[in-house]
Amino acid sequence: MAKDSFRQSSGDDLLVATFLLGGGTFGLDTAIIQEVVMVGEVTPVHHAPAYVAGIRNLRGRIVTVIDLKMRLELPLADRSSENRILIADWKGEPVGLLVDSVQDTVEIGTGDLLPPPPNLNGVQMQKLIGVFRCGDRLAALLDPIAVLNPYDGTSLSLSHEETMK
Repeated sequence: MAKDSFRQSSGDDLLVATFLLGGGTFGLDTAIIQEVVMVGEVTPVHHAPAYVAGIRNLRGRIVTVIDLKMRLELPLADRSSENRILIADWKGEPVGLLVDSVQDTVEIGTGDLLPPPPNLNGVQMQKLIGVFRCGDRLAALLDPIAVLNPYDGTSLSLSHEETMK
């Protein structure tokens, strides 16, 4: 999914799942979200990238769990009963995204999506598509390719075409 190609829920609207991470509100296009599950038991994986929280058995399927706070280089906190895992579809395989809590599903007009602030640097700028109003707060729309692609500049990088295979 490229930054300018979203699943449209109706007309020019985008359906976004919103969640909290480190006190901020974030969102992902619901096109990639299959379900939301409790955290359960996550088994650490030695020598995995730091942002990989571990693996989890989900009804007989092994799911890699990515800690989104770690992936976005946000301050870490202890896990709580509010934490959830968003199960996303990445190249036909389920990948878990650990979040602080799930908020809501909102519909936003593509015209309501503003570019990320130009003064953001590093990880935040690379992984954001834009910013939108979510109730009385601003929320950051994450780029699923940038979040889920394991080749993020710390190792060999794939082209966009290879990423989409």
